[in-house]
Amino acid sequence: MPAAPLIMVSANQAWNLVNFREGVIRALLADGYRVMAVSPDDPKWCARLRAMGCECAALDLDAAGTAPWRELRTLVALIRLIRRHRPVAWLSWTIKPNCYGAIAARLAGVPALPNVSGLGTAFIRRSLLTVVASLLYRIALRRCPTVFFQNADDQGLFVERGLVRPDQVRLLPGSGIDLARFAPAGPRAATGGRFVMIARLLADKGVREYVAAARSVRAEFPAARFVLIGEVGVANRTAIAREELQAWIAEGVITYHAPVEDVRDAIAAADWVVLPSYREGLSRVLVEAAALGRPMITTDCPGCRDVVSDGQNGFLVPPRDGEALARAMRRALALEDTQWHAMAKASRRIAEDRYSVERVVALYRAALADMGVIARR
Repeated sequence: MPAAPLIMVSANQAWNLVNFREGVIRALLADGYRVMAVSPDDPKWCARLRAMGCECAALDLDAAGTAPWRELRTLVALIRLIRRHRPVAWLSWTIKPNCYGAIAARLAGVPALPNVSGLGTAFIRRSLLTVVASLLYRIALRRCPTVFFQNADDQGLFVERGLVRPDQVRLLPGSGIDLARFAPAGPRAATGGRFVMIARLLADKGVREYVAAARSVRAEFPAARFVLIGEVGVANRTAIAREELQAWIAEGVITYHAPVEDVRDAIAAADWVVLPSYREGLSRVLVEAAALGRPMITTDCPGCRDVVSDGQNGFLVPPRDGEALARAMRRALALEDTQWHAMAKASRRIAEDRYSVERVVALYRAALADMGVIARR
């Protein structure tokens, strides 16, 4: 009996595939496909992928690296891997699996379906890296039958710069959320003044603005609490140093917690979820907060304003503006219970209307059917 056809899925870290792509992976497995996860080796998260039913292939990939010979080695390794296993399709997320994977897949005669799930530092700060990343995207994406984007701003930017053609692009509602698992949380705390930010500790996520705003607001509202949850020491050019974090903790301006696998309790314990990011693909934590029925304060930038409508389910502030963020926090603290509950319900409605994982899975199945990989449903 012939083996089931293989689909390869790839991201720059195995945890990304587990936490953000599980719905798509499980749908492919349910459709009768073998799924091979291609990522740097990580025993914990690769074990989780195998428990889901995936095969795993380790890839020597440095997510933040720029050394030319190592990058070329990664590309060559991908070409060999795809040629050896001959998948029927290559699905990818994050810049290097998108670019190197699409190039390798084309050379092996395999259709690629990249998802530009965020532009990251290379596009937030224009530099030589921006030029290199744009060139890589232009080369890699030009033969892809479909390229997914998670917000209209990123999609428009790529079309405008000629990195993709208008006929290639499709818009996805993020990674999708399991609305049953992320059911509405309970009412807010009696104080109504607990804010939480959940993000990798990067300057580009607006961590310093969050701390500055917390410092300002606590001077006026000493009972307000500001929680910061996320990984420190990230391999990224804008990473917050551990020493800077320790100074904030010693000052007492924020309460810090290491990353947690399941953010539901942390979000449910908060009255407001805050993300002052400079740019996102589509913020996963904001979608999770919306599903759990929490109002949000975030920036008026791509990937954040898609989830929050100012005054409806939260507040929007300009990026890189700690003072504006502090003003929004003060507005949040001044809300009556009825206003807070109206915003909480609006958040849940937005999650239900836009961001269910079933919608994402349906769009992937449609794209794969257009490529002739699976039968149209």
